Amino acid sequence: MTRKSLATMVCGAAVAFAAAGCAQPPAAEVGSAEAALTAAQGAEAETYAADAFKAAQDAQAQLQAELTAQQQKFGLLRSYSKATELAAAAKTAAEQAHQAAGTEKERVRTETTQLIADAKAAVEEATKLLETAPSGKGSRADIAAMKADLAAATTSLGEADTALGATQFAEARSKAQAALDAAGKVKTSVEEAQAARKGARPRA
Repeated sequence: MTRKSLATMVCGAAVAFAAAGCAQPPAAEVGSAEAALTAAQGAEAETYAADAFKAAQDAQAQLQAELTAQQQKFGLLRSYSKATELAAAAKTAAEQAHQAAGTEKERVRTETTQLIADAKAAVEEATKLLETAPSGKGSRADIAAMKADLAAATTSLGEADTALGATQFAEARSKAQAALDAAGKVKTSVEEAQAARKGARPRA
């Protein structure tokens, strides 16, 4: 082996070690993965796609663990090929959580909107039915109480609409369900009173 060949091999080895020593974390890929997770969190994936969001968090944790492991190695031994793959996987997982949250959020919105509509119809029906309730000395207080219940239900429905507009679906559902229950209670009470009155009528 000539001196020239030996020198070439030494130089080649030196270049290889230098290249290894220059290995840097995949900053762009890591940044994209982190941004995707932040976007998923902003879309309330933790609430509307809890399992998918947990998977995205786990993927992000694996990425960070790999980055830390490489940073703790001697410079010439560092390799970020696995970190690059993990960053891509973390980004994908976060994007999937974001999409799942959007789908579930829309489903809940539709369901809540329908519940509010049902409650409004029930309150309207109960209000009309209350006008036909048997009146008398003993029933005036009951009728007044039922009117107050329906007034409160109407207020709850207004609050439900406000909550729905603010995407506070849990509160909107709670308010709407309370109004629906109140309307149902009034309807049942009036129907029972009407049935009792018919049963109490003397036979001809």
